[in-house]
Amino acid sequence: MIELKRLANMVDHTLLKADAQKAEFEQLCKEATNYGFKMVAINSYPVAICRDFLEDSEVHVGAAIGFPLGQTTIETKVFEVEDVIKNGADEIDYVINIGKVKEGDFGYIREEMKAIVNSSRKGNIISKVILENCYLTDQEKIAVCEIAKEVKPDYVKTSTGFGTGGATVEDVKLMKSVVGETVKVKAAGGIRDLDTALQMIEAGAERLGTSAGIKIIEEYKQLKGAG
Repeated sequence: MIELKRLANMVDHTLLKADAQKAEFEQLCKEATNYGFKMVAINSYPVAICRDFLEDSEVHVGAAIGFPLGQTTIETKVFEVEDVIKNGADEIDYVINIGKVKEGDFGYIREEMKAIVNSSRKGNIISKVILENCYLTDQEKIAVCEIAKEVKPDYVKTSTGFGTGGATVEDVKLMKSVVGETVKVKAAGGIRDLDTALQMIEAGAERLGTSAGIKIIEEYKQLKGAG
């Protein structure tokens, strides 16, 4: 069984609701610090707010870029990245232009990924590429992961959690089989209990995007206590 500290440090503690308010972000940051989560996953506006709350914490501030549809220009996404870096982000998770994948325009996907990864590197922050697998065929997932293996973002990620489906064990295995050790895999969307979290990790995920991190950790503690 994975160690508790390591499991907690894989969790990106998520609050992406349209009506989320300052008090909720403060609570999110307190929870992330208390449980030893790796990151708070938020939209771009509250980055500065969460940076203040996490000033003396090791928890990262992660901003969602082009979220949740991916249907903004490369220039807009790059501006978002630069803006959140200025406001204190340590990481970004950006949504690819899914329509361009469906059109087979992988040159565009490569250009987009290079621009965003380069901006992230300049800002010395971690970059994650969200595929939104529920809309893609296996061949499309493979094609995007092959581009990622070339461009080298830090992670490829299964889902936003806002699409028609979330992470699956099969998708995590497929993505990992393509990127190998060059790029890490983040599973997100529908990870609501310990069993699912452990299945994703076993399949190759090294980060878990979830709003159920506390529930997962408490389940782990109960399991270990019972053992």
